[in-house]
Amino acid sequence: MAQTDVRPDVSARLTAWYRRNREITAQLFAIPVPEDYLARPIPLRHPIEFYEGHLPAFSYITLNRGALGQPPIDEHFEKFFQRGIDPDDLKTAQAQSVTEWPTREEVRRLASLWDAAVISALDDITRQGHKAPALSRQGAYTILEHEPMHHETFLYMLHRLPVAEKRRPAGAQKPRDGEVPAGKRIAIPAGKATLGARSSDVVFGWDNEFEETRVDVPAFEIDAHSVTNADWLKFVDAGGEPAPFWVRRGDEWHQSAMFDEIPLPLAWPAYVTQEQATAYARWQGRRLPSEGEYHRAAYGTAGGEERPQPWGDAAPDSTRGNFGLERYDPVPAGSYPAGASAWGVHDLVGNGWEWTSTVFGPLPGFAPMKTYPPYSSDFFDGQHYVMKGASAVTARELIRRSLRNWFRPNYPYVYAKFRTVN
Repeated sequence: MAQTDVRPDVSARLTAWYRRNREITAQLFAIPVPEDYLARPIPLRHPIEFYEGHLPAFSYITLNRGALGQPPIDEHFEKFFQRGIDPDDLKTAQAQSVTEWPTREEVRRLASLWDAAVISALDDITRQGHKAPALSRQGAYTILEHEPMHHETFLYMLHRLPVAEKRRPAGAQKPRDGEVPAGKRIAIPAGKATLGARSSDVVFGWDNEFEETRVDVPAFEIDAHSVTNADWLKFVDAGGEPAPFWVRRGDEWHQSAMFDEIPLPLAWPAYVTQEQATAYARWQGRRLPSEGEYHRAAYGTAGGEERPQPWGDAAPDSTRGNFGLERYDPVPAGSYPAGASAWGVHDLVGNGWEWTSTVFGPLPGFAPMKTYPPYSSDFFDGQHYVMKGASAVTARELIRRSLRNWFRPNYPYVYAKFRTVN
């Protein structure tokens, strides 16, 4: 079954979308104290400053230069800010010392120039509508989805700053615990699962989403809820590793939330690495689901049809899951029964990405996208694993059935949970 793109064609509001992205970026960069502007909360990432320049520079390079053929505004700094680094690649990070970084005023001056040019280009594409060249439309969507992706990964960095060095945004909700859901497993019968999408069916997708393929999925049994901190605590008591977001205080475990450190919230999903999740599943005599099994549990139905979202045809909203940056932290597992799949599996989208056992690689018919050729292919190295779903800080525009995320199995900073199958 082809994926139906339930998102409307938003070409009429491209500029508004870009402005909203930039507003969110500004709000996130207001969180760390100014003294941390050159800090590296995650050692294998660039300093915080890099990302304030990278986002508008990437947008200008991708849309104005790449898709529209315009000349550089500042060739030196466009090259400087062009691309981030993979967590295992230290070469770029080590090559740029703190003394080489521009001042924040210079970064913001350049950003204003890049932003103005990008907005002008988006206005032109909007006026042309469907008559706009395909490359310029792809470039527009590339930058509009790229920035929210960085909102999330930037928050991974901010999470690692000490609480005292962060300013809580107005309206940010306090973290809360709740009742740990009862352990339950659901039998999913054998059936088909659709991975990816047909490029002819959707307004935009990243290259690793194409082309659509159907896979046979044997019958399996899956946890109705993601593994919680309460579950993980039993694993730790049996000799397993503590979760990366846990902090030991005397004889008690606490959780590092975005703006607080709180007593361990037992009902929260355990955010762990893929390697740790695999170890837990093995301890349980079980395993992690494959990408196909995730799709079958999330989007399949007893009648054989597949839904655009676990809950059905409705667009993602605040009743369906914890996503969209309405919160900075998880909530208790099972808090959104209206977001459960047809089989009754909870939180498959929202409250944390879902680790799978599937190595990230191309779908049949893969071709690099013209506006960002290395987006996926640089990571087809057998060293990254597919994640599905969404976290609390994943933008709603990114929540679609075909989207595939990926990280290294030992990367400890991701908002990623898991469940087991057998």
